[in-house]
Amino acid sequence: MKYSRLTKQQLEELHPEFINFLATQSITGEEWKNIKETRQKVAEEELDVFSDLVWEGVLAQVTYLENISAQQMHLFHLTEKEMKLISVKVMNPEVDLRTAIGFGWFKKNWQSDFVEYLTASKAYTDDKSLDKFQLIQQGAVITKGELYQWFDKIIE
Repeated sequence: MKYSRLTKQQLEELHPEFINFLATQSITGEEWKNIKETRQKVAEEELDVFSDLVWEGVLAQVTYLENISAQQMHLFHLTEKEMKLISVKVMNPEVDLRTAIGFGWFKKNWQSDFVEYLTASKAYTDDKSLDKFQLIQQGAVITKGELYQWFDKIIE
């Protein structure tokens, strides 16, 4: 398995897609039930293959990721050739960017000496999708990129 198995909830939400996946392998509903009961390892392998297919599809379309902690924001723009980063660090230990109050403070004070910015870019390894997945595993979430785009305009 290249990525991680989808959770039970994710699999339930993708139930129609999973049925289609099984059908492409000529596995009927009755056969799937039998596989789950008598050949659990085979069933798990099918779930792993399906999970990897779903992840590949999702990761191919990811363009922006955000990883926000109490005092830092890591905003990623995943272009065709590289990963671009805008990093924001708040030097006020009383501010938690994950809260409405903390983010409100940031919106008022983003130009103050209590906020530092850093930009960087990095080429992908041989496996662009795995690079994206590792950022997600480290806590990043997929976004539409509004924050990144806002900062990008300000920094220019």
